[in-house]
Amino acid sequence: MSVSKKHKEVNEGMTNLLSHMKEDYHNWSMRGRTVHSNTADFIRETEIRERMEEEYNTGLGYELHTKYIKVVSDKHGGCSVCAFVVATENDKKFRFGDILKPAGWKGPTRNFARGNILENDFHGVHWTGC
Repeated sequence: MSVSKKHKEVNEGMTNLLSHMKEDYHNWSMRGRTVHSNTADFIRETEIRERMEEEYNTGLGYELHTKYIKVVSDKHGGCSVCAFVVATENDKKFRFGDILKPAGWKGPTRNFARGNILENDFHGVHWTGC
């Protein structure tokens, strides 16, 4: 596999991962909606939900590092790690593209993968992360 092909696959996989997380956030926020008897309350709730969804979507991104790709969420000035993606083929336990739960800001837990970006497998990933 050439470097440029792998680079393209990683970019597509990360785009798909972020899209999955954004869609999960949207679905979660829609489950919390209430039935309003008047239109003003409905409009206000809809505007709030749309603003919160836009803030989430805008703040979601990733940083490329040597061993891992760090998925971060930046909301209201507070940045947190949502997931790590294995970005090396030299890992003894995980495959390239495996999605791992964060143990903290600097690294992942190394117990088991929550999916793989190259396979579009996001079974263990939600809007909050892994």
